[in-house]
Amino acid sequence: MSAALVHTEGESNTSAARSAWSARLDDSATRQLLKRDSDAFLHQSLSSPCVTAIAKAEGIWIEDTAGRRYMDFHGNSVHHIGYGHPRLKEAIKAQIDELCFAPRRFTCEPAVELAETLGRLAPGDLGKVLFTTGGSDAVEVALKLARAATGRFKTLSFWDAFHGAGFGASSVGGEATFRSGIAGPLLPGAEHVAPWANHHCAYGCNSLEDSARACASMISYVLGREGDFAALVAEPMRATPNPPAPGFWKLVREACDRHGTLLIFDEIPTGLGKTGKFFTCEHDGVTPDILVVGKALGGGILPIAAVIARRDLDVAGDYAIGHYTHEKNPVTTRAALTTIAIIREEGLAERAAELGAYAMSRLSDFGAGSPCVGDVRGRGLMFGVEIVADKAEMAPDNALAERVYYRCLDAGLSFKISQGNVLTLSPPLTISHADLDRALGAVETAINAG
Repeated sequence: MSAALVHTEGESNTSAARSAWSARLDDSATRQLLKRDSDAFLHQSLSSPCVTAIAKAEGIWIEDTAGRRYMDFHGNSVHHIGYGHPRLKEAIKAQIDELCFAPRRFTCEPAVELAETLGRLAPGDLGKVLFTTGGSDAVEVALKLARAATGRFKTLSFWDAFHGAGFGASSVGGEATFRSGIAGPLLPGAEHVAPWANHHCAYGCNSLEDSARACASMISYVLGREGDFAALVAEPMRATPNPPAPGFWKLVREACDRHGTLLIFDEIPTGLGKTGKFFTCEHDGVTPDILVVGKALGGGILPIAAVIARRDLDVAGDYAIGHYTHEKNPVTTRAALTTIAIIREEGLAERAAELGAYAMSRLSDFGAGSPCVGDVRGRGLMFGVEIVADKAEMAPDNALAERVYYRCLDAGLSFKISQGNVLTLSPPLTISHADLDRALGAVETAINAG
């Protein structure tokens, strides 16, 4: 059996499970390509060495070089409209023929139209935009803008959060994988608090509601205690996945307003319809001061991310806060415009809400009768199944989660494991009801096998 698309947060590239899986590769072409990959690329966690080689990606499917196909419920969160959407490919090809690049200091129609579209769709007075080639860069643009607007440099964010791999993004992020192994300090002034949690949280709470209240109180305390934070940086719904309790973000918004701290929402993996609304923050009725989107914005083909800020935060005109070569690239911006049009015209956010509600109901019913499922949570078509050894104590069972993972791969389903024991399922918004049912059945069967 081929090594198929293993992605476990925090898993070492040299883990026993990865090694055993790779040892079962049975075609020489794949082995040779993996060897070339390992020889050519710098090695890092969750990247090279790779576990297999992909030859094709279409719709909800990916196919490896041995011809094995898998429904992709991971996709690095780029495949909202599925892989290779025909309308998107046609738009990209046409744009390449019309205008393939715009040098800096020049603008072009697709870039302006995309900025206008995002400003029109974003909530509140979020109407000024800057593009980057990736989410990590977009987060760092947001940090620079917050510093310029407030005259402060400190940030508050959550431990275990992920905001990108750059120095600034890693500084406000809280995942050990992206902070450890680097000699010397990251950005000064990057402070963290424990995140909200469903149970056994750092605040000593055993319910999501109590944890959220305690977390919001800690945020308010820290902002007030120090009084000089430029921004709070957070995912409005953690992509582990873990949505907040109702009312949490309103409490945080109020705390930020009291202390002159800007609120930056990172919707890079969760925005653009994935959670059942076009922007994730719409679930909580809270508008940030700066909103960051990316990943799926390029339609699963091209890299592009965007910072969308309040109009009155346009205060950095004398500085280069996002001086990127491809800032106004007509091809990437055309891809983003077309992706947005597909999501809206095909009703994909609404589809995510409908299918997600069905999936959550089915998995919750299954979990209630399973001694191995501690929690089922999510929004829209981003949901997670927490695997536990003891339902009363909610002790994580990472070994069982890994077994479930490989069984699902054998059944033709790929996803990722978050936090060691949370099966994180994030299919394209274009998935059919039948394929979703088939995937959920594979997960349930794999869990039942123990």
